[in-house]
Amino acid sequence: MFAQPQQQELSAPVDYPRPHLRRSNVLREIIETILLIAIVYTLVNLATVRFYIEGPSMEPNFYRNQFLIVSRLNYLFGEPARGDVVVFDPPGDDTPEPLLIKRLIGLPGETVEIRDTQVYINGTLLDEPYTNEPCNITRCPNREWVLGENEYFFMGDNRNNSRDSRVFGVVTRDRIIGEAVVRYWPIQDVAIFSGYRYSSSSE
Repeated sequence: MFAQPQQQELSAPVDYPRPHLRRSNVLREIIETILLIAIVYTLVNLATVRFYIEGPSMEPNFYRNQFLIVSRLNYLFGEPARGDVVVFDPPGDDTPEPLLIKRLIGLPGETVEIRDTQVYINGTLLDEPYTNEPCNITRCPNREWVLGENEYFFMGDNRNNSRDSRVFGVVTRDRIIGEAVVRYWPIQDVAIFSGYRYSSSSE
């Protein structure tokens, strides 16, 4: 005869005490969230500027009633480049001037010349595929500007409808606010963009 194995009694599970979890402080979390939002908002405002297009001077690339984000950081860590679309405080009298948006054409130390309604940099014709239409002789008379240290020359893409360096002269580095990088309104016009990039050979 075979001995039947004895069935082992199952012992009851041991009830180990659970670790005590501290209840989160709701008020503290709300305050921390508010502070974080305030810090992020402050940093965004320090790094960027919102800009509103009011006139036709940058057509066909920017139109009236469009809203842009302008980066201050681009020129904090780098220098303005030809072809950039820049927001700046134009030179004028003691009364506050509204900020303007134009394209950067001439850099420090260069000679900007308008000859037969076309733009030349140091005697070389500048390729400008971004312009709206050929400039007429009234708006682009023959003239020359020699830029000094920290001086920049700006022109609108819509040359026949733009108040720019042809009127108020060169713009110093300290008046430059930043580079336009994002168009965020109207919603159908949302875009991330950069200025026209010239190769070193074409400059």
